[in-house]
Amino acid sequence: MIRCKHIDKLCALAMALALMLTGLLFCGEALGIRPASAAPEYSRRLFDDSRVHTVDLQVEDWGQFIADAPEEEYVPCTAVIDGEEFHQVGFRAKGNNSLRLTEEYGLSRYSLKLEFDHYVDGGNYHGLDKLSLDASFQDNSCLKSWLVYDMMDFMEVPAPLRSFVWVTVNGQPWGLFLAVEEPEEAFARRNFGADHGVLYKPDYTSLRSENADVALRYVDDDPASYPNIFDNAKFDVDGADQARLIQALKTLASGEDLETAVNVDEVLRYFVVQVFVMNWDSYLGHTGHNYFLYEEDGILSILPWDYNLAFGTYALGMTDPIRDPNVLLNWPINTPARGETMLNRPLYHNLMKNDDYFAQYHAYFDQFLTEYLESGRCEAVIRETQALIAPYVEADPTAFCSYEDHLLAVDTLLEVCRLRSESARGQLEGTFPSTLAQQAEHPDAGVDASHVDLRALGDFQDLENARERQDAALRAIP
Repeated sequence: MIRCKHIDKLCALAMALALMLTGLLFCGEALGIRPASAAPEYSRRLFDDSRVHTVDLQVEDWGQFIADAPEEEYVPCTAVIDGEEFHQVGFRAKGNNSLRLTEEYGLSRYSLKLEFDHYVDGGNYHGLDKLSLDASFQDNSCLKSWLVYDMMDFMEVPAPLRSFVWVTVNGQPWGLFLAVEEPEEAFARRNFGADHGVLYKPDYTSLRSENADVALRYVDDDPASYPNIFDNAKFDVDGADQARLIQALKTLASGEDLETAVNVDEVLRYFVVQVFVMNWDSYLGHTGHNYFLYEEDGILSILPWDYNLAFGTYALGMTDPIRDPNVLLNWPINTPARGETMLNRPLYHNLMKNDDYFAQYHAYFDQFLTEYLESGRCEAVIRETQALIAPYVEADPTAFCSYEDHLLAVDTLLEVCRLRSESARGQLEGTFPSTLAQQAEHPDAGVDASHVDLRALGDFQDLENARERQDAALRAIP
């Protein structure tokens, strides 16, 4: 029996503390305490994708910013997001070929990055450290990236949050952009938890180089042999981080025990979407970039990024670009890259050499076609989103195309998805050739896509026609 003259007081205090803790658990979110399992606040605000949001960039000299944009140097601004002000936000132009061509064509509609903690330590937008404003370069539908990220969500591949925003500059209209959650700290916490692993954005320094590390090929055990990975880490990395990643690449190169080095199931689902949308400005293309690499406990995952040139519209950097819609929309799902490229992409090639993984890839492809394309979900996503953004596209002062061309691009995107789905279904069932070698033997097999003009999705002619419109919008900014 416990004997203590203070026992009653201690019990009363314990009960009071328990009641206080219970109250915090029930009311903590109202008090600013977010449960670990809750979605971050920014996902319910800017990335509520049921409406078009507003972003006003308040900049001292917008004309000078546009003139200096190709340098990709950060400058400060006040960002007013849905009426809420955020001061000393760093922002700059972003892009690779899109940035270069925007400059070359004398245009001013650049995609942008907003970094909330660039000038202010700990700065954030309700927990978000960085976002992009995608200009829909060479995407007259304004829907390519939106649609592919929705496909990735459907296949349960971690993808950035996104929403459409009406951007103004110093109060004057600038256009409709796609806000995209940048894969950095907040993205990692949201998808992988507080004790997440390491994110990288492998990218080449020159296409003339071998870029073995961007292709995720094992070179040797020296971290210095992987500058395009480790120099593009989103977090600080140490020797242990480097050693784990290199060991994973070594295992991947061996082709054995791949599940000890690769999140196989998730990677297969990623490649289903990647192959379906014919995105060659990517890991499976000539450049081999435009993806994020995630490593945790020695296991690698590949994550989606940048789809404005998807759906067979990538020609930049290709010495002999393919423009025949019959070739593009029937592109093989089993050998989605030419031999010299395929052999240098071990994350796809070595997985597909395993019969079990290859069968699972086909099973996921069947699921994707059945439940996303053939069910009508794809068309519904496109049409509902088109209706949401239509008034903003029509009023966009810096658009790369006319509103009529936008409507044509949306219809073309729908037809591309329909025909690509029909071709992929035929390839799965063996009625259409599913490898480049088979297609060489049967060049006329597949869906007839000769009526599709892929230039309607966005082409260089649109860039030439947009300059006068964008110049007028630029002059209107105070």
